Amino acid sequence: MTKMKLFGRLMIFAMSILALAAMAQADTSKTLLMATTTSTDNTGLLDELAPRFTAATGINIKWTATGTGKALKLGENCDVDVLMVHAPAAEMAFVEKGFGSHRTQIMYNYFVIIGPPADPASAKGKSVKDALAKISSSRAVMVSRGDNSGTHMKELSLWQSAQIAVPDKAKWYVQTGQGMLATINVAAERMGYTMTDRATYIKYADTQGGNPPLVILVEGDKTLMNQYSVIAINPKHCAKAKYDLAKQFITWIASPPAQKQIKDFKLLGKTLFTPNAK
Repeated sequence: MTKMKLFGRLMIFAMSILALAAMAQADTSKTLLMATTTSTDNTGLLDELAPRFTAATGINIKWTATGTGKALKLGENCDVDVLMVHAPAAEMAFVEKGFGSHRTQIMYNYFVIIGPPADPASAKGKSVKDALAKISSSRAVMVSRGDNSGTHMKELSLWQSAQIAVPDKAKWYVQTGQGMLATINVAAERMGYTMTDRATYIKYADTQGGNPPLVILVEGDKTLMNQYSVIAINPKHCAKAKYDLAKQFITWIASPPAQKQIKDFKLLGKTLFTPNAK
């Protein structure tokens, strides 16, 4: 092979490498990073929505599922571009501090308290306040996420509203420090009570063939509403945040087609989330 031909092949190889690098950079620039609560991931909702978002916009989306407290921290630390979370008070504080913007409500469901069918604390059908009082006075096993997630924050606020000190030192109060499905499994093993969002409970029931060992005992209380919102990371706080892509995601998920997809997403024939974007 002549030096000229070798040089030509080397040039072609180098140009190919540069082209691949440019493509990789382009793909990265069109990838949105999101931190979200475990329920949107565990239920499979995001697996349903993500391909539709990419098809509509050309933007890829990758997410980390964790508790809302940790998700907000990832946003504060500029590790993601957008959040999908469910702790309204903490979210509004996040925005007020300048970490996020364009907070938009997108859907809701309700929290429920679940436990063994035998219901040793006689909590079934009670108000949230009375149910927690029954569980506390009977010293029945209560399993908490204990992870500063949106569900955990809500649980703490309910103890406070019931004017009962959080029993975090009591032997009958178990804190897992884990996600919702893992916490439900611990409650099932201990034949105890726990609080979960209804969507994750339906997913849990689905994994149990529709016959779960824990059943819904407390539901319907207006204080149990569970609102989900999306928040763009503020580019004034995180200069590298992909703010334009985050806004496109927020616009898309609040749009009528995406809201219909959320409404139509079901397990065991049951709706998991109710869309309510304004």
